[in-house]
Amino acid sequence: MKKINRGTFLKQAAKAGVFAWISPSLIAQAAAARPSLSLGDLMHRLVTANDAQVEKLLQTEFEIKDFTRKVVHDFTVLAASYCCATSRYYRSEKLLAPLRKLSQHMLRAQTADGTINAGNLESPPDTGFIVEIVTSAAFPLQKENGEALREVNNNLKTFLQKAGNALVVGGVHTPNHRWVISAALARINALYPDKRYVDRIEDWLGEGVYINSDGNYPERSRIYSFVENNAFLTIARLLPRPSLLEPVRKNLATTYYYMEPDGELVSNDSRRQDQYPGHPDSNFVLTILNYYMLYRYMAIRDKNGTFADLVRNMERMPGFEERVLHRGLIHFLEDPLLQQELPAASPLPIRYEKVFSQSHLLRIRRDQTTTTFFGGVDWPLVIASGHSSSPDFYAYRKGKAVLKYMRLSTNFFGMGYFYSEGLKKEGNAYVLSKKVTAPYYQPLPKKFRNEQGDYTLTESTDGRFWSKMDFQKRPVSNVKALDTSVSLTENNGSNELTIEVKGQQGVQVTLELCFKEGGKLTGLSGEENGASFLEQGMGLYELDGDTIQFGPGVRMHSSVRNLEGERYSTHFGSMRTDGMYVYLTGITPFTHKLKFS
Repeated sequence: MKKINRGTFLKQAAKAGVFAWISPSLIAQAAAARPSLSLGDLMHRLVTANDAQVEKLLQTEFEIKDFTRKVVHDFTVLAASYCCATSRYYRSEKLLAPLRKLSQHMLRAQTADGTINAGNLESPPDTGFIVEIVTSAAFPLQKENGEALREVNNNLKTFLQKAGNALVVGGVHTPNHRWVISAALARINALYPDKRYVDRIEDWLGEGVYINSDGNYPERSRIYSFVENNAFLTIARLLPRPSLLEPVRKNLATTYYYMEPDGELVSNDSRRQDQYPGHPDSNFVLTILNYYMLYRYMAIRDKNGTFADLVRNMERMPGFEERVLHRGLIHFLEDPLLQQELPAASPLPIRYEKVFSQSHLLRIRRDQTTTTFFGGVDWPLVIASGHSSSPDFYAYRKGKAVLKYMRLSTNFFGMGYFYSEGLKKEGNAYVLSKKVTAPYYQPLPKKFRNEQGDYTLTESTDGRFWSKMDFQKRPVSNVKALDTSVSLTENNGSNELTIEVKGQQGVQVTLELCFKEGGKLTGLSGEENGASFLEQGMGLYELDGDTIQFGPGVRMHSSVRNLEGERYSTHFGSMRTDGMYVYLTGITPFTHKLKFS
């Protein structure tokens, strides 16, 4: 079987609709421009969209060489139309041959131990993800049964029971994998009951389900909180374990506050792959649309009016057809609760100031204007925990005008970007701060020396590099310090940031502002080596009629390259993303007030 790397797999998964990624252009229009859907209209659109996908699939030969998640997604699309009484393909003989071919391909793709190579090799968690998709089709197909589907249903039974054998003994890599496997086993058990499946689920659940007081799971990821919510809802529904719905309620309530007015989800505190949106190689934006089924299910089950209002908002978002309707019918067939009417809506808050204390993340919304302020990077700082190790500490949006992020860098001993050690509230201001030190090293004490001069390879005490110097055993001297703070005050959508960098004198300070590509910048008075500077006065960014005014500017030096610091530059790395860059620069001691409105 052809091997694919993790990055390729994630891109394939995104294209197959596993994650809710959509182009920014699809969510550019206001949700209010479209009316809410009645239940009848929703079901009609689901069936119509699914039938349109079937029509396209029937034009293919289904001669598949390599296994990807698209194989099983295509299978569910065909199954949904075959099993839906209002579909023009209901019980159509045209679908039987494709369903057989795809089910046979699944069996051929399965390894001897029951796993699937769909990302990592012979991976139980990736097999769990596949089982989730396959079983969504297996439930309605099993109800149809009959001679016409005998081979298809037998193939599914063989595939799923063999996968179950792998999942009752298989291991995991990450926190969410435990629940993906458990949910997959709950699904197989609902089709073909086996005590081994339930025992394994109970074994994983015995570790406990962690969700913090902010309402975030361990990975603090909008990608994987969807995965975990979906898994807990599945287990709660099928075993049943209704107590598992409590973390789902809590996380869904939290996720709303991570949503921008256009549906995009912020990811500053994520410890996972949410960092890919915004990367030069990525054209995707993570949005709330991925959560549609979860919010709809919980709105109906709990008669939750605010969730119902969010569901109705999602139904008006551009991209709803591509990301929900094209893949959604099978879920409505699997669980008829989704076909019930939504409860009466309770208006969602569109003016709030919300602090996630455990993530040190601040979210402020004033209608169509939002502020994100982040100081919760994981310490010690290593490039190993997703987006939470990014130095993006501030973002600001007014409608379609977007400051994607602001960063602060100094040339203080090559330490690079500023990372805050938390978020604090002081009076009416929110404050980020961090003091860093850089020493010089004294001779190694005689008791630690050896004649060969061969000392332990260790990290420097300031975290910049490694060397065979046994740093931790050396006295230090000439210690230099730099103290940085950024405070934010907000007034009805306008922000003022006070940046102060003090301690060691003569250090270059660079403020890096990255605006969304495609806009227009005016007021910039200096350009050098492709870099744009705001030297004085106010700058203006405009996109599709919306504007952000920012400033005043300052320029005391022109060095705006290699801002990442020695951790990156030593390895020729870069954190630069797509966008329109503006720089403000200073020299310590440096204090500057910067306004956004």
